[in-house]
Amino acid sequence: MSTIRVDVVSAEQSIFSGEAKFVALPGENGELGILRGHTPLITRIRPGSVRIEKTDGDEEFVFVAGGYLEVQPDHVTVLADTAIRGHDLDEAKALESKQRAEEAMQNRSSDFDLALAQSEFAMAAAQLAAIARLRRKK
Repeated sequence: MSTIRVDVVSAEQSIFSGEAKFVALPGENGELGILRGHTPLITRIRPGSVRIEKTDGDEEFVFVAGGYLEVQPDHVTVLADTAIRGHDLDEAKALESKQRAEEAMQNRSSDFDLALAQSEFAMAAAQLAAIARLRRKK
């Protein structure tokens, strides 16, 4: 079985480090799927789920709030702005954040306020999508 080394880290901590069969995550220009032997690549990543298919067949989900991806033929490194293990995501908190962002977009007083609210909305929506994806896998 051909595996690839995967490291997912944030400024706060290492979230995942180990061997995997496959990694999927939201690249800047769309969903990326990575296997051992992938062409070297460095790109930004969007907020969303990193899905890691481990060597035993189990899957690990990590929510990332953006950051960078480095791919080498035998190693994947995700340098996330923020990373949260899938099982640690808080749906109620994400829903509340999404609602606050929606209200802020409606009541904005400047373009800066709109951009900030849109960013917060995108983050909350990505967290909720990650939670939904994790539930489907259970």
